Amino acid sequence: DIATKAKQRGCITVMGGYHATFRDKEILSLGMVDYIVKGEGEYTFSRLVQNLEENKDISNLPGVSYRKDNVIFEASIPKPPENLDDIPFPSRELLPLGKYWMTQIEGEPLMNIVTSRGCPFACSFCASSNFAGLRWRTRSIDNIMAELEHLYYDYGYRGFAFMDDNFTLQPERVELMTEKIQKNKMNIKWWCFSRVDTIMNNVTLIKKMASSGLKMVFLGLESADPRSLKDYGKKITTEISEKAIKILHSNGIKVLGSFILGNIHDTQETISKTIEYAKKLNIDIAQFSALTPFPGTKFFQKMIKENRIFTWDWKLFDGAHSVIIGDYLKPQEIQKMIFSAYIEFYRQGKQISNVWGFIRKFVNTHVPFINAYKEAYYQRKRMPFSSKKHNIVQQQRTFS
Repeated sequence: DIATKAKQRGCITVMGGYHATFRDKEILSLGMVDYIVKGEGEYTFSRLVQNLEENKDISNLPGVSYRKDNVIFEASIPKPPENLDDIPFPSRELLPLGKYWMTQIEGEPLMNIVTSRGCPFACSFCASSNFAGLRWRTRSIDNIMAELEHLYYDYGYRGFAFMDDNFTLQPERVELMTEKIQKNKMNIKWWCFSRVDTIMNNVTLIKKMASSGLKMVFLGLESADPRSLKDYGKKITTEISEKAIKILHSNGIKVLGSFILGNIHDTQETISKTIEYAKKLNIDIAQFSALTPFPGTKFFQKMIKENRIFTWDWKLFDGAHSVIIGDYLKPQEIQKMIFSAYIEFYRQGKQISNVWGFIRKFVNTHVPFINAYKEAYYQRKRMPFSSKKHNIVQQQRTFS
């Protein structure tokens, strides 16, 4: 819709990001977008703008797919930047930040920071390794601290969300960062994504992270079913996850646990087992999502090969709707169980008091829960939608 309105005003339209990178031909064929910047786009987009301003040919620009005279020219994903320190900080002063609603942590507005890129783990449901590469690249500590201090002193931010896929992959790096935060007497509150294995192997680091202001960790716990964990490429066990959560809680750190329901071989029994597992873990927030074949993932390719995707309405590829045909459960059955998962988890005594505490104190700290719960409620109202298999070749048209 935004691209359409921009085109109506005579603007040149450019898209980037995960979906645009992996579905560039489809997007360009719709006529609303002129160029697609694939992969990490800082340098590619800058070169594209420069070439357009100077009326230069863009056909040889790496990483730019485009449409010309109704012909689509598809580019490959370019090699990602090696030195992340060379990328300037976002020009936040160009945005009226005060007009934007912002997530909070314990009353402090959160500003996002990314300190590393790339992922060596290649989980089947995630496109990160195909988008940013398998090799993990990190910014220097000095560069990270320079941005933190800029946001802390120049903008007044005291809440930070480290959005790295693998923030704790290199413990020494995180330890040095926490030491500098404390040395500089920066009174901040922050949260990050992590993995249960890195927590288990770095108990001392967790203590230092807590001392520097870590308030919450997002963990991909995914499932209680060993087969699903294997399918997802998660080399963890339920026992390891339980121990990692206890370590975090013992240091006063809250846990947001993410679970994926609706694997192709899931049954009511396996999903119920995962829901009970989530309740048993005593985590602070639970997020339940439908297994979704996002473009760029191994799971997407598998679902295409097996002819299991029954709709190409991308609005439904949101983690809240089931869009695949499983062996035992219909999509609407999976969605009902997702709704039930939220009800069962949050009606527990501790979670009920937490919910009211969040509403009273800092409700928007916990957007993942609230948005997912709201969506689960409305998706129940929308149920059922057809679970009939459609011919995937026809659905995809020419966008295979």
